[in-house]
This record gives sequence, structure tokens and C-alpha cells, in this order.
Amino acid sequence: MSARTSATRYAKALLDVVVKESDPAQVERDLTTIVSATTGHDELRRVITSPSTPHSARVSVMQALAERAQVQRPVARLLTLLAERGRLELLPVLLDVYRERLLAHNNEVRAAVTSATPLTPETLGALQARLSDVTGKKVQLDATVDPAIIGGVITRIGGTVHDGSIRNQLARMHQQLVENA
Repeated sequence: MSARTSATRYAKALLDVVVKESDPAQVERDLTTIVSATTGHDELRRVITSPSTPHSARVSVMQALAERAQVQRPVARLLTLLAERGRLELLPVLLDVYRERLLAHNNEVRAAVTSATPLTPETLGALQARLSDVTGKKVQLDATVDPAIIGGVITRIGGTVHDGSIRNQLARMHQQLVENA
């Protein structure tokens, strides 16, 4: 079974529990804190993922980390379970999957917009509202600037890309001219 498949099972179970018992957004923050701590410290990461570390030591380390970070109870239980099963390496992927499931649960979607110059807050708000209308979901919009696109915008929602950049239009015109020559 792949790491993503396993992480998906844990994330789904966690979200199911959290929706009933706790604050899903706080759990995301707690998971982010734990993942940052475990991936940001080489020695800690080695201890919790090494096959030579006894399960009881992993459990103790994760319980201490959960207590110190003051995470929600479901997160602390998840950390203990992952430590007991020797699956702590799943934490970064589990966090990604949990975020995806939380967005879906909240009827939200992430979108990215790339423009040649910074967009004004009014333009970003209008674009966000339009994308919300199109998708039927609340849109979390991330904006980046790439002068190479010359003008226009490129939007990405999930696997769908809408390329309205001048660079793309020029490339299509070039291709048409080459084909018709």
C-alpha cells in the first residue's frame, strides 16, 4: 500500500472524528506544528522514523511532543497510534491529505492566479468572486507574479488551468503561422 493511500485512510478517520469532537481548523494547525517540528529537526526525525528505535520510545517522544505543543486530543491520539504502528513517516503526506479533505468538507477549493504584474486587492476580490461563481465553492486564492507571461492571467483550480496570458496567445499565433506557411 502506498504512503498516500495509508495517509488518506488516517486523514479521513481523523476528519470524521474531529468534525464530531473538536475544531477541524485547529487540528490542521496542530498537525502543521507537529509536521514542522518533526521535519525541521534532523535528530528528532531520525529518532521517530528509525526502525532501530523501539516503539515505546517513539510513543514517549510523540506523547511528549503532543503535550508540549498542546495539540487537540484527536491529534495526540493519532500521533500515539502512528508511533505504535511505526508509521510516523506518513505525517507530512497525512497533513496534505487532511488539508484537501478539510477544504472539501468546508466546500472550499484552492486556486492560484499568476499575472505579469501585481493585481490590486479589488481585482483579486473580483476574480475570487467570479471563480466562486464558476466552481460553486468558496475559493482560497493564491496570487503570484511572473513577468514572463507578458500580460493577462493564468488561473489554476485543481487540475484545470485557464491560460489567458499574452505569452500563450503569442505562442498559439506563432504555431498557426508555422502550420499555415
